[in-house]
Amino acid sequence: MNTIGVLALQGAVREHIRSIQDCGVYAIEIKHVEQLEEIDGIILPGGESTTMRRLIDSYGFLTALQEFGKQGKPVFGTCAGLILMANEIDGENAHLGLMDMKVARNAFGRQVASFEVDLEINYVAEDFNAVFIRAPYIVEVGTDVEELATYDGRIVAAQQGHYLCTAFHPELTDDNRIIEYFVEMVNKSKQSLAS
Repeated sequence: MNTIGVLALQGAVREHIRSIQDCGVYAIEIKHVEQLEEIDGIILPGGESTTMRRLIDSYGFLTALQEFGKQGKPVFGTCAGLILMANEIDGENAHLGLMDMKVARNAFGRQVASFEVDLEINYVAEDFNAVFIRAPYIVEVGTDVEELATYDGRIVAAQQGHYLCTAFHPELTDDNRIIEYFVEMVNKSKQSLAS
């Protein structure tokens, strides 16, 4: 049986755990680098990207998460997780550098500018209720990155091979379709890595 971890240093951890479990998959909170060996995919949750990076450094996760991705194991970043995955960030240094994209932080405004909108997401849904909270957006992507969803002309979901990211918070609704999509990515990855 597959196991999906949620990086549990800061952010919406419990909500992601619940969403994964609702998809019938075993989920664990990842608080120690050694736990990465126990999982088949990981979610980097929303939170505050600068704080998360500081904690990633403090707990020795930076290289470990990069290596996890290089093994071909799926990584899904939501909101702040998306920022962590980018190889270029407007106005600051990149963090994990897993995806070939440039992002802008808090691009839709501060907390008061939080909103919900129905999005069409390629391969996932025509009407996904997306919750944006101090959301970033993707300014541009490399040739290997596929845009999965846009809002107001801005890219808000993308995929590059076994890497997935959204600017919104899928764990804050009862609609698990994008989590299910990630679960399927993990299933395919595990089969591929085993063969």
